[in-house]
Amino acid sequence: MLRFVVRRLLLLVPILLGLSILVFLWIRALPGSPAIALLGERATPESIAQINRQYGLDKPLPVQYWRYLKTTARGNFGESTKSRQPVIEEFKRRFPATVELAIAAGLFSLIGIPLGFVAAKRYQGPLDHASLVVSLVGISTPIFFLALILKYIFAVKLGWLPSVGRISVLIELDHPTNFYVLDAILAGNWEAFVDTIKHLILPAIALGSIPLAIIARITRAAVLDVQNEDYVRTARAKGLPPITVDYRHVLRNAMLPISTIIGLQVGLLLSGAVLTETVFAFPGIGSWLVEGIKARDYPVIQTGVLFVAVIVVFVNLLVDVSYGLLNPRIRLS
Repeated sequence: MLRFVVRRLLLLVPILLGLSILVFLWIRALPGSPAIALLGERATPESIAQINRQYGLDKPLPVQYWRYLKTTARGNFGESTKSRQPVIEEFKRRFPATVELAIAAGLFSLIGIPLGFVAAKRYQGPLDHASLVVSLVGISTPIFFLALILKYIFAVKLGWLPSVGRISVLIELDHPTNFYVLDAILAGNWEAFVDTIKHLILPAIALGSIPLAIIARITRAAVLDVQNEDYVRTARAKGLPPITVDYRHVLRNAMLPISTIIGLQVGLLLSGAVLTETVFAFPGIGSWLVEGIKARDYPVIQTGVLFVAVIVVFVNLLVDVSYGLLNPRIRLS
């Protein structure tokens, strides 16, 4: 197991190196430049050349990439061309918001496990057909469209939930960790805690709808497949209680493909956060990347994409390790 984990961690180096090259070339292939985005109507050939010299954009691409690689290896991710602030400081300020949103959306999507399990146990029944319809609708509905509908119904029309931001402006709360829910708990400010949860509900539902639908369908298919295995029939023939058979033999073995899908959905949650955070004006990594793309802010885009890639790779590593815990017959070496 240890050898497997170490090998996967070592593979992280070429993966991130290749990704950094792709991102570096992609953002420089976009139309426009940081100088034009910064100067706007005041752009002149002289001012553009000055900005390019200031940020080293007048150098050949291999020279720019080598310089970027050296500074990144030292933990220096550069300075935002738009805000003139260190990129890593902006990332630290915004990353907790995306983590909170992704955790909330992930918890919401886990409803798909009991939904798919119950649908499989009621195979070809009304509940099974209803779950299929709901999952198909969930998969086919774009995130931004569902976000706008939720925002219109529950925030604009009914006024039950807030529509933008992470916390109401009238509530005072210190942010030592920038995880607003955690900060509210540490401060014992339960008004702020409830308010931050309210601000998370609509974005989490919008972001977690597609993963919920996918997890429900995969759970249903996995349970239908496992419950016909010989060891399940043997457990039933031995007279074990149905609940023991379902949870110890059926669901535990069905969790292998489900855990794979859950791990893959982390990437979907982080990529979908771009649209969700934009619709709800949620100040996380997604909206930060959108602002960076609009401003052609190269350091912001490069840093944001690389950190998201690291998170996705580590989550998939945890999923692989979990196989051995879910099924002792699987040995990773």
